[in-house]
Amino acid sequence: MALASSQVPATLDSHGPLADADQALPGTAKALLFDYRQAANPVRPGLTEPIPCHRWDAALHSQGPTAILPLDLSAELGCAAPATSPGLAAHFVRIEAGDRLSVAAVATSSLFFVLSGQGQCSRDSAPGAPAMELAWQAGDLFVLPAGADPELRASQTSVLYWVHDAPLLRYLGVQPLSPRFEPTLYPAAWLQAELQRLAAAPSSRQSNRLSLLLANRDLPSTRTVTHVLWAMYGMVPPGATQPPHRHQSVALDLIIDCDPGCYTLVGTDLDAEGNIRNPQRIDWQAGGVFVTPPGHWHAHVNASSRVAHLLPIQDAGLQTYLRTLDIRFAG
Repeated sequence: MALASSQVPATLDSHGPLADADQALPGTAKALLFDYRQAANPVRPGLTEPIPCHRWDAALHSQGPTAILPLDLSAELGCAAPATSPGLAAHFVRIEAGDRLSVAAVATSSLFFVLSGQGQCSRDSAPGAPAMELAWQAGDLFVLPAGADPELRASQTSVLYWVHDAPLLRYLGVQPLSPRFEPTLYPAAWLQAELQRLAAAPSSRQSNRLSLLLANRDLPSTRTVTHVLWAMYGMVPPGATQPPHRHQSVALDLIIDCDPGCYTLVGTDLDAEGNIRNPQRIDWQAGGVFVTPPGHWHAHVNASSRVAHLLPIQDAGLQTYLRTLDIRFAG
């Protein structure tokens, strides 16, 4: 349906839309037009809120009863709760020994990393997703596709880091129809042995990152842990400063272990020497989490005398499929 020439607005409000369409025409009640200059990049405070840097300390999960503890930035992001980024929600899950807890989310991908404790995860069958049960212990990581709500049972008091993509589905107004991958466990001993083997390889001496990217045989093209989520099991050796890099996915960074003196520098620009200009410093804490906004340069620093380990979780599986991840390295 085209508007008559007499209905095309001729004036522009620099802070708002062009004049409304003729409301008498069917289907135009919600129609708006903006000058390209006013709407091409609406990521700004008060409109599409920028993603902030934020940190949660380990004290959040160090004691207390069995509970799901959301890392919620929905108020800052202007989106429905709970959400840690526009597409992902992160939580700590604390389970007292002998307790069980249902972890429900309308999501295509759920990732769990076991910070401490041990127990079992089980769920009933659902269309396309058979019943399953797996045992987990400290340092294990496992991912679950869409299906029935899983139940976690702790044989020892446990803390897990849980990330899922329910905020993305909520924004799209959809529900998952079928699982895209099988439930998959990445045992702690395997992760640690392979990371040590990578660190010892001569080719790693000049590497920007000493990290393993977790992948799934059901997802050969993206090489990611699920079709939406991306997980990196990494280390920063003592005395190391990793050169800056950036990407267009949001990073929800879990610090697995570290000593004081480990931190990340974050900023939007590089200087002529390839260093981050006017960086914000985010100090690490073992068992804590922080958000690295998309498109921001960031560099990890370990000024301590012991190796540190981290686990960034991103929506980079989706970004890789869309061909928009755009990872770049300084220099």
